[in-house]
Amino acid sequence: MEDINLGLHFISKELSYPVIINALTGGTEQARRINRGLAELAQKYGLAIAVGSQTIALDDPGLRDSFKVVREINPDGLIIANVGANSSVSDALKAINMIEADALQLHFNIPQELAMHEGDRDFRSVRNNVKAIVNESPVPVIAKEVGFGLSRESVSILYDCGVRYFDIGGSGGTNFISIETQRRGSHSSEMLEWGIPSAASLGEICSLGLPLTVIASGGIRTSLDASRALAMGADLVGIAGPLLKIFLREGIDKLNSWTDEFLYSLKAVFLMNAAKDLQEIKQHPLIITGFTAEWLRARGIDPLRWSSRQ
Repeated sequence: MEDINLGLHFISKELSYPVIINALTGGTEQARRINRGLAELAQKYGLAIAVGSQTIALDDPGLRDSFKVVREINPDGLIIANVGANSSVSDALKAINMIEADALQLHFNIPQELAMHEGDRDFRSVRNNVKAIVNESPVPVIAKEVGFGLSRESVSILYDCGVRYFDIGGSGGTNFISIETQRRGSHSSEMLEWGIPSAASLGEICSLGLPLTVIASGGIRTSLDASRALAMGADLVGIAGPLLKIFLREGIDKLNSWTDEFLYSLKAVFLMNAAKDLQEIKQHPLIITGFTAEWLRARGIDPLRWSSRQ
């Protein structure tokens, strides 16, 4: 077990594990408490951490402490800022500076916006906006979906805009259409099933063969979920919902215990596969069956490519 090394160099810093505590919250006192606890977790285990959308703090400077606390608690850690893909270049730069971020997530959440009464309805400028932010940003830009998945066509477009980091955010985790539907007082929506499943999205992106860094997220709940994603081609995994639920219901001590077990089990999977690091696990045969295999075949992608690796 001591020979298993799951560390990696990501963006500009060394991580002990290929895990990002993904974007969650900010802007309230409870959000500050959550971000503080998760920053402590990231520092203890050598994980990356992303804050929630900082737009609210750009509009109200009094709310910035709920985001800045992440850097205060984890001064040397890898911290990722977060704004919408339609944000201005100025706002993107302010978000980076607010938390001295090492990278910037641009989140793409069109289905969520359309489910909100007050949401955006005009996305014509997003592509040019992404190009401008990538060109002006002093740190790498990560294109992040928020629960609806990225297709290979979308990734190709964003790659042409200069993006080299992608967080797939596939369906299978938090459903923001459901959340927004309930927030406006309804309990049903024709769009609840919208989205590309995380495994299918990951397969689509890996099939492109482009020099990308890929973060698998959207329903990563266990060490087996994480190891499968890493074996399929992801460079890191992003986890959000499970961490938040444990922290709010049972506190930081229980969250530490859960993380201990998660990381131990992740290393155990690597040991049982005789893979000592993240590169070796990607060379092992991986069998893709069921709905994911059907999806990939329908998209002209051969799922057997993963099972024939040497």
